[in-house]
This record gives sequence, C-alpha cells and structure tokens, in this order.
Amino acid sequence: MKYIETTIYTSIEGIDPVTNMLKEMGVEEIIIENPADLEEFLNKKNPYDWDYIDDKIMELKDVEPNIKFYLEPTEEGNKLLDTIKIKVMMLKSKEYEGVFGFDVTMGRMYVETKLVDDEDWKDKWKEHFKTARVTEKIVVKPSWEEYVKENESDLIIKIDPGMAFGTGTHATTSLCLKLIEKYLKKGDFVLDVGCGSGILSIASSLLGAQKTLGVDIDPIAVAISRENVELNKLAETVEIIEGDLAKGVSFKADIIAANLMADLVIMLTEDVAKHLKGNGIYISSGILLEKQFAVAEKIRSCHFEIIEILEQDDWCAIAARYRGRI
Repeated sequence: MKYIETTIYTSIEGIDPVTNMLKEMGVEEIIIENPADLEEFLNKKNPYDWDYIDDKIMELKDVEPNIKFYLEPTEEGNKLLDTIKIKVMMLKSKEYEGVFGFDVTMGRMYVETKLVDDEDWKDKWKEHFKTARVTEKIVVKPSWEEYVKENESDLIIKIDPGMAFGTGTHATTSLCLKLIEKYLKKGDFVLDVGCGSGILSIASSLLGAQKTLGVDIDPIAVAISRENVELNKLAETVEIIEGDLAKGVSFKADIIAANLMADLVIMLTEDVAKHLKGNGIYISSGILLEKQFAVAEKIRSCHFEIIEILEQDDWCAIAARYRGRI
C-alpha cells in the first residue's frame, strides 16, 4: 500500500504552532525532528531523563526542524493535505503580522510530499523511539530494545506503538503519567479514556491498580493497546474496549485519565463524575496552555476541586477531585 509522506519544514520556534495545528486537525501520528531536543537532552533538566546518547539522536544537531506524517492517497487524504497546506500558509502569515512576536521566525514553512510504499517507512519511526525514563518510577522501552533496571523500584513498560500512537515521551503523556503516579493508590480502579497505545492503562496496572479499563474510538488504537497489554502480561488486570469517550461505559473508577484535546476534555467533563467512585480523581491532559483557563473553569463548574496543574512546553495536565458527593 502507498502513502503520502508529508514533511513540513519550519524553525525550532515553529515546531509547537505547527504541531498544535496538526493535532487540532486530527493528525497526531507525527515524527518531529527538532535540534532543540538534543540541547534539552544534553542539559538533563530532570533526574529521570534519558541516560545514554544514540548516534541517531546526535544527528539532530544538523537537521532543519521538521514534522513528518503520513496520509492515505484517498480523496479524503488529499483534501486534508490541501487544508494543511492552507493552514501552513496562514501560520506563515501570522509570523509576518507579529502574532507570535516580532522576533519570532517560523522558518521556511515549506510542505514537501512524496508517495512512498509502506515497506519504505513502516519501521522508520523506530529510529526516533528509544528507552526513556518518563517519571521517577516509570521507564518506557521499545519492545525491540533491552533495558536493565537502574533502580529496584523501576517499572518497565514495554511498548510497540505501531507507527502511530504515544510512546510516553510527549509532554501530554508524560504529564499524565506523572499525575497518575502521584495520585493512584494500590487497589484503585482506573478508566483510561482515549487510550491510544495503552500506555496509561499499562502504567496504572504496574503502579498497583486492581482493574483498568482503556477506551478508544479508533479500532486500530484498540488493537495496538491490546497487543501492548499482552506484551506486558497484564491481560488479567487491563481491559481495552472500543467506544466513544465514556458513552455507554458502566465502569466506575477511582481515577479517570483523559489524555485528549482541550475541546474533548471539556466535552467529557460534563459526564465524567458518573464514572467516578465517591470523591475520585479526574486527570486530564492534552491541553494547550492557552486553553488551560477554559478547561479549568469547566472542570470547576462540574463540582471538581483542582488540586494540581503541571506544565511542560506548551502543554498542561490537570488533576481534580470530585466534590459533588460529600
């Protein structure tokens, strides 16, 4: 099968605006090459950052910042590509208008496309997925790499995201994992809404959850999540089902995790309390900082008390406790 390989060349400052634009259009299956990642990596801002340097990572220093993704060469895929090209031009126009600041450059903002066979690229994303310590306890490793525990308390998640879904290193997922690690108690029931590769469900089980239910609207995500659950030998405690957010789900949880987008988080919040036990915890992520206030206000209006907000890059995650049942 053939695919349209699409690369958007931008600047370091342009990576986040372009990524956000793509995510808002439903394109989340991306590969980012950003030289700034190398600098941040070498500075080791966190005690649990990566602990070795691969040659592929060092090559980032000479790379023009870019974002790559793949579309099917269908009528729908071509229409989406045309819309993305227009959006890219609009972002470049905003640069000229000074919307991002008059000292900010978005780079070339050039969209390059070529038709490729899936055999040419289906494993290429693996070059960018390396073992990473995501939280103090959680280490995420590709299924094809070996890793020896640094600490006895390390929890190792083996994952094969299947070219498309989260590996835990993106801010939206790592923020969510940090909050789950902090608030989950042994024996809790966890509902993972929009489970993607299943990484939050798997982490919850490893952290001591008695039962975890992952839900995703995408049948491919469901299949990949189930494979990763089996890979980590957690089928007895983790169940993955196909569904639209939490509609039709009767599962009651002590913690609900939703790593979605701001608009979907707001939509979910209306009914999230129905799926919580008592004064349970609601953890939401995938929220741009510019939408933090709107999401937080919605969460408060649904009888939640916000207990913590974590921020990283242009993203934030919110932990809230339900106060509707006293």
